[in-house]
Amino acid sequence: MAAAMACRGRVRNARGANAYILAKTESLTRRPICIEQMSKDRPDTRVTRTDTGQPVASRAEIDAFLTKVREMAPAVTGGQRGRLVFALDATMSRQPTWDAACQLQAQMFEEAAKIGGLDVQLVYFRGLGECRASGWVAQPQRLGALMETIDCRGGHTQIGRVLSHVRKESEARKVQALVYVGDAMEESIDDLCAAAGQLGLLGVPAFMFQEGGDAIAENAYREIARLSRGAYARFTPGAARELAELLRAAAAYAAGGMKALTDLSARRSSGAQKLLQQMT
Repeated sequence: MAAAMACRGRVRNARGANAYILAKTESLTRRPICIEQMSKDRPDTRVTRTDTGQPVASRAEIDAFLTKVREMAPAVTGGQRGRLVFALDATMSRQPTWDAACQLQAQMFEEAAKIGGLDVQLVYFRGLGECRASGWVAQPQRLGALMETIDCRGGHTQIGRVLSHVRKESEARKVQALVYVGDAMEESIDDLCAAAGQLGLLGVPAFMFQEGGDAIAENAYREIARLSRGAYARFTPGAARELAELLRAAAAYAAGGMKALTDLSARRSSGAQKLLQQMT
C-alpha cells in the first residue's frame, strides 16, 4: 500500500512539472514585446516588454552550415518574393562588424535577385532597452542607408525580443528566414529556447551567425538554430569574406530554398567557386 501511494505521488509530481513547463512556454508566446518601428513608412509603436584562448572559425564549421541549409525544404512558393529578417546586435562590441555588414548586405539582394527577389527587414538592438525594426525594403541602397544612420552603443543582448518579433511578423505574413549576427548572449536560455521553438513550429529557420568564440553565446546560438530548424555558423572577427558567404547562402535559401543554394554553388563567379568547394 505504501509503495502504491508513493508511486501515485510521483505520477502527480511529474504531471505537475509537465503542466508547469507547458504553462511557462505558453505564457512566453503570449507576452508582447517592445519593438520600435524605425522606418518612416511605418508608425512608431510601443507595447509591453518581454521578461526575460578565443577560437577562430574553421572551414569545417562553415561547410557544415552550408550543408545543413542545403538539406532544407524549399522556402517559398514559385512566383513569390522571399522575406528575410536581418537582425544584428548593435551593442558597443559590434561596431567593426556593423560597418562590414553595411557593405555586405547588398550581396544578399544581389544573390536573391537572381532567384526571384527578396524583401528584407532590419532589426537591431542597443543601449538601455532600445530595439527597433525597419519596414520591409526591396533595395539594398535603402537598407544600407538605414544601417549607416545607426551607431553601436553599450548595452545587453535582447535576442528574445528579436525572436518574438519575428514570430509576430510571420504570423501576420510568412517570413522565410531569420538571419542573426552577434557575439554574445546575456539572457535566459530557457526563454530563448521557448521562443525559438515557436519559430520552428511556424517554419521560420533562424540562421545564427556568431562572431568570435564566446562559449555561452555558442551554446545559445546552436540551441536557437536547432529548435527553429535553422543552422549555426561561426566566423572569425573581422572576416568580411566569410560573413559575406554566409549571408549570401541564407539569402539564397530565403528566396528559393534548397534548389537556389545548389544553383549558387554551380555558378562560376569567384564567390560561387568558394561555395562549391565548401559543399563538395
